[in-house]
Amino acid sequence: MENSILTGSDEYRRVLSLQKKYSWELRKSTALDRISTLERLKVSLLKHREDLAQALNKDLGRPVATGGYLETDSVIHLIDYTITNLTTWMESTKVTELEGAESAYIRYESRGVVLLFGAWNFPVTLLFEPLVTIISAGNTAIVKTNEVSPTVASVGAKIIKETFEEREVAVFEGDTSVSNALLELPVDHIFFTGSPSVGRIVMAAAAKHLASVTLELGGKSPMVLDENYSIEAAMPSFLFGKYLNNGQVCISPDYALVPNNRIDEFVDTFKNMIQGMFYADGKFQPGSNAHIINERGFDRLKGYIDDAVKRGATIAFGGSTDREKLLIEPTVLLNVAVDSAVLENEIFGPVLPIIGYDDPADAIAFIQSKTKPLAMYIYSDDEMFVNEIIDNTSAGGTSINGWGTHFMEQTLPFGGVGESGMGSYRGIFGFRELSHSRAVAFAKASV
Repeated sequence: MENSILTGSDEYRRVLSLQKKYSWELRKSTALDRISTLERLKVSLLKHREDLAQALNKDLGRPVATGGYLETDSVIHLIDYTITNLTTWMESTKVTELEGAESAYIRYESRGVVLLFGAWNFPVTLLFEPLVTIISAGNTAIVKTNEVSPTVASVGAKIIKETFEEREVAVFEGDTSVSNALLELPVDHIFFTGSPSVGRIVMAAAAKHLASVTLELGGKSPMVLDENYSIEAAMPSFLFGKYLNNGQVCISPDYALVPNNRIDEFVDTFKNMIQGMFYADGKFQPGSNAHIINERGFDRLKGYIDDAVKRGATIAFGGSTDREKLLIEPTVLLNVAVDSAVLENEIFGPVLPIIGYDDPADAIAFIQSKTKPLAMYIYSDDEMFVNEIIDNTSAGGTSINGWGTHFMEQTLPFGGVGESGMGSYRGIFGFRELSHSRAVAFAKASV
């Protein structure tokens, strides 16, 4: 089902009008109707699985063999999970505890037209997983691919055009001027994944039309190691989470809070284990991981390192860079001044500041001094320690003794809080997020 090539504000409004009209029909679609649409998308994704893997390698330098298929397979898994559960999710919820009504139920209705912005760092997952959720809730979608990963954007747009009529899902490519024009449309809901700064722009645009929003942002996600937890046990999952996609992950551990008397042990274990991941005979192998996305990202990260060192930080590991190759070696920073840029901004790269603490209260105070993170990682077998950290901090989600455990579970909500976002998705939580919960109550018969 080929879409036409869409350009210009007149075309945006035409598509919006088309989808507004169709959304009234689509909102009455059955679970079987929506499942059929999701199966169409699955077929297209499988058809272009190799194309997407090669595109990820071209845009991000992600090795095809070890990381090229993970995103597409993740979307396929979500489609299968959604298909299995959608009939149950769509059922109205009967309300039994009533004060005045004879009976009542909650009906889950589509929101209407959803404007979806893809993200560049996981350009397959963060385009198609929200789209799966949008479709499952019976919405239409206007999709904007992310120009920072242009090859993946092109393949993603091709998949959408082949799979959907534009009244169902329409796709637009282009730079930020296209995004800004789309934000002028009076859509019903906006789904955005990206930085808090752009999230504010999206929210302000939504306010003009009183559109609801889902904002998946980021922030400084901490890792907290307690006094007695095994560093050797913690390090494999920590390193995987920190250096997946070269640290360009919204739930990547941003900094590590480590007891002062264990910092040397932490650094030594880090050095030993990371050698087996990205090094051969002691030499860093840049092809073993994704590269920094572009020169702008490189300059920002190099600036963080230089600023920290200028303020007195020491490089305990790594530090080498190559702008031409968009290469920054995994870098560990110690003795980092609290007002350094690397501790004030989300890093989104392979740089790790280690912050020492002597008392859990000090670690908590440091976390509280930052914006509320999208994720938090606590490594401890001490229930009191875990609860103390959780009770005195706020985060979108938290994993204990592992990386991303809370994110992997479809039965848990995923989303941010404060500057790390609002709204949540995955599983039934995504279906409810992209639905309107409509109350229906029947009055008692008059005597």
